[in-house]
Amino acid sequence: MKPIYVHLAEGFEEIEAITIIDVLRRAGLNVITVSVAENIVVTGSHNIPVKADLLFKDADYEKAEMILLPGGMPGAKNLSEHKGLNNQILNFHKEGKFLGAICAAPMVFGKLGILKGKNVVCFPGFETFLEGAAVKQMPVVKDGKIITGRGPGVALQFSLEIVRILKDEETASKLKKSMVVEV
Repeated sequence: MKPIYVHLAEGFEEIEAITIIDVLRRAGLNVITVSVAENIVVTGSHNIPVKADLLFKDADYEKAEMILLPGGMPGAKNLSEHKGLNNQILNFHKEGKFLGAICAAPMVFGKLGILKGKNVVCFPGFETFLEGAAVKQMPVVKDGKIITGRGPGVALQFSLEIVRILKDEETASKLKKSMVVEV
């Protein structure tokens, strides 16, 4: 099974990152956390350290199925400033592979110009970074191969939508039931 890379930058939003990792792994997807920091241990915006599975330089993007970006500040800003990650995102977009971002992180895609003409969502106040996109007011939006979520409060819905897309509706429904998700 192809890996799904969840990227951790200093100042990432812990709820978003951990929820994505947990739900996708419960679904049996091959989730690998990638540190874009200089260290394998990355500290979130609420001072919670998380040990990534590997450093950015050791990730094999040719084999990956999806790039996922949790938000948070300054996490999203740090993701946006990582040239290597930006190149991989552009490659994924060009190759028609899945990209996902939640909260402030859709700004990374917006700054790269890949959201033009797309329906997206983001954390309120980050709309200016989504040049050319149609910003919606809903929890989660999928437009083509790009999936976006509004913020920490929709991390579970965002993660379940990814499971539905990458795996199937049945797996997403079983997870909702087993985790007592009532949305």
